[in-house]
Amino acid sequence: MVGSLTWVPAVERPDLLAEPVAAVAGELPGARVAEIDPEAADTAVFSERYGVPLEASANCVIVAARRAGEVTHAACMVLATGRADVNGVVRRRLGARKASFAPMAEATSLTSMEYGGITPVGLPSGWPILVDEAVAAASEVVVGSGVRRSKLLLPGKVVAELPGAEVLALALPRGGTR
Repeated sequence: MVGSLTWVPAVERPDLLAEPVAAVAGELPGARVAEIDPEAADTAVFSERYGVPLEASANCVIVAARRAGEVTHAACMVLATGRADVNGVVRRRLGARKASFAPMAEATSLTSMEYGGITPVGLPSGWPILVDEAVAAASEVVVGSGVRRSKLLLPGKVVAELPGAEVLALALPRGGTR
């Protein structure tokens, strides 16, 4: 297991999952969930409090890509040790002139998830999920559960096989460029 948390099969604790996550939890082989303090949901605090290495955590960010007045949303999955190359890889992959992080109210409204708990599991149908190669290659990664009071533990392979997922070189090192 990862960190000092008590992990249980996700299907046994739907009360710890956002509604769209709970709706598909049974389709996720190896998915486990652990209850956490919602005040410790942010990655750095979570890692320190529960002994989960940053390289075992993957962040999900929602991106809004714009071109000719059209907006496309996508989720980007990168390990907590890196950051998504939104202005390079993501923008080009989505065929956009401009890409940026979706505002908090927009991201939570569109996903039906809490900010700080957004996960690639249970996203709206048709959304691309851009998964960094390191996330896909990980034996297990800790991701959001759709709510701040818990985390999901998933095999990297399961993240890479979510509907709409595409594995690519997406991450930049924290504070770095390609």
